[in-house]
Amino acid sequence: MKSINFLFITVFLFAFNIQSYANENFVILYKSSNTSKDTLKSNKKRTAKLSYDVVPPIIRATGDQLYCPQSNINIVTDINITYDLSEPSTQAVYIQISSGYSSGFDKLELLNPASHPLITTSWDITAGKLKLSSPTGVNVLYTDFIAAIKDVVFSNSSAGAAGTRTFSITIGQANYLPSTQHYYLFVPSIGISWTSAKIAAEASTYYGLKGYLATILSADEAKLIGEQASGTGWIGGSDAEIEGVWKWVTGPEAGTVFWNGTASGSTPNFAFWNSGEPNQLGDEDYAHITQPGVGIRGSWNDLSNTGDTSGSYQPKGYVVEYGGMLGESPLEIAASTKITIPAATPAPNLDTVCDSGVITLKASSNTGTVIRWFDALVGGNLLASGNTYTTPFISSTTTYYIDAGCESNRKPITAVVNSTPLPPTAGQPVYYNCGPGSAIIKASSNIGTINWFTTAAGGTSLFNGNSFITPVISSNTTYYAEANNAGCINSNRTPVHIEVYTPPVVTNENVILCQSKTVTLDAGISGMSYLWSNGATTQTTDITKAGTYTVDVTSPSPENCTSRKTIIVDEHYFPEINRIIINGTQVEIQLKKEEPYFEYSVDGINFQDSNIFYDVPGGLHTAYVKEKNGCGGIGLDFVVLVFPAFFTPNNDSYNDLWEVTGMENYPQAQVTIFDRYGKLIAQLNASKMSWDGTFEKTPMPASDYWYALKIDDSKPILRGHFSLKR
Repeated sequence: MKSINFLFITVFLFAFNIQSYANENFVILYKSSNTSKDTLKSNKKRTAKLSYDVVPPIIRATGDQLYCPQSNINIVTDINITYDLSEPSTQAVYIQISSGYSSGFDKLELLNPASHPLITTSWDITAGKLKLSSPTGVNVLYTDFIAAIKDVVFSNSSAGAAGTRTFSITIGQANYLPSTQHYYLFVPSIGISWTSAKIAAEASTYYGLKGYLATILSADEAKLIGEQASGTGWIGGSDAEIEGVWKWVTGPEAGTVFWNGTASGSTPNFAFWNSGEPNQLGDEDYAHITQPGVGIRGSWNDLSNTGDTSGSYQPKGYVVEYGGMLGESPLEIAASTKITIPAATPAPNLDTVCDSGVITLKASSNTGTVIRWFDALVGGNLLASGNTYTTPFISSTTTYYIDAGCESNRKPITAVVNSTPLPPTAGQPVYYNCGPGSAIIKASSNIGTINWFTTAAGGTSLFNGNSFITPVISSNTTYYAEANNAGCINSNRTPVHIEVYTPPVVTNENVILCQSKTVTLDAGISGMSYLWSNGATTQTTDITKAGTYTVDVTSPSPENCTSRKTIIVDEHYFPEINRIIINGTQVEIQLKKEEPYFEYSVDGINFQDSNIFYDVPGGLHTAYVKEKNGCGGIGLDFVVLVFPAFFTPNNDSYNDLWEVTGMENYPQAQVTIFDRYGKLIAQLNASKMSWDGTFEKTPMPASDYWYALKIDDSKPILRGHFSLKR
């Protein structure tokens, strides 16, 4: 669907007598809204072509006038109708506000109706059209219409009315638009297709002008056709040739592209689609003025050739436009006049004074009329005339009033007198800053705003406002506040001092808390005020739990600078040995919970971070584990058994005996030695700790021998072998 919305008002004067003033064949297509469906169908099948030799009348009117709102004004200063003497009368004349129409405020009416007994009036508020006709339905002489038209007045009920109104006086039922000099006629025809409407429009003529489905090229044309017409229907736009490329395909504008794409498309010319249109649903290739109540009044939608069979998108007729075809001359059956509401526009008041003086005010008029200056909105004294006015010597802001000739349309214009403010008052005598940084300083005055400077006179303003956030400062500094009221400056600047103090110097710490112990935290600086995160207010505080603690250290008055110290307390646990793993001479001390703050030793002297030791001598040892920061430690004995891989029993005092080092620590231990055939050779125990390489005092040959060590019944038997070398 497609839509349009325009604001313009046109006044038409129409004299309706088609049969009397058609100088060419005229196809009668107009049908009353009360016409039956059968009659409509019958009318579609036939047309009445009438031919007359009567010359169409010619209307000429004058009246380019100024109008003051809330008053009456004649729409013409003079009017003349030239007509064929054989036809001195017509049925009706129409006067329409054809541009600038303000519905509900603008009105046309016949003044002194008693002076025109042969004429009655009918005001159409929607169309902005006044109809003059006979109360009995007979024709009325043009001379009577001329006299009545001279008594037709325009009025607007709003004091704030503005702009221009154009009035069209037309003989004939079609609406006349002065800006195009074309005529527009809505033809009701329920359910007519776009194709049939195009054919019917092009078959009609109007006082010799050839008709066509209306093409809309401007806002005032769209408003007259879409808002002020008696109905809505087909117009001459289509994208049937190329989908999405909308053209005017009728009349003198045929072939002109006015839209590309869907609702989010673009327009090289005027277009007035309803919201969301054209939506290109199905075969919706033809433009239609949207029915009132659907979207934007007077806007367009896109429909299929036949539209819907009922409802809001069923075609109700079509709009025929007359005029502009090649070789046609404009008709003179319509005339137009206009009124302009004079308005004075104040110029921006750039001229102000401080405390007192004279001010020159300026204004302009939309009509070129002389500006009048008054001292009151209504009535009052006329002070001056012209586009400028210089006030007398004034000491306070004063409002004057201007108009361009209409008292009801006066506007205020103000001569501004600004007061010079008093010297600023500082927010406090001295501001204090703890350490380098920005400070927020304040000042105020009785009127206006504050400008801040670094000098007592001259210089450039750093900031405008009552509250100033300074740049970062590291030493005592003075800024100066100056009061400014719209350019009226008090040059006596007020100093605002900032003193910078050094805050207490604190150092953050990490503290170790031994398991189940108490540790004392210290703020580190004496002679201050303290506030710990645990509520303590002394320099030190004792704590028993790990965590993050803070203390705010505040220097004495007048400094009162606060620094925050953070102390992270980590609790270190006591080590607990889970077991000691011995693999030959490699010893591993395993804890129940490893921590990086533990260190290890197997001699009690040399400690290391690793819990694994290599080449530990055989024998009894103690495994030591301690916390590095002195929270305590633990020890556990262990034995390393060393089985020699060989021995040489040759009485040279070196390796003459084979014995298990460390076995002496196990009183119940027993070692059984076998030869390669499994023969028991010797047994070692607490009473005999070594073997000399003999069996029953006979030396055994060099060979490999096997052993089995049983420490006690709770431990597994250790097995291995060694070599006897000769």
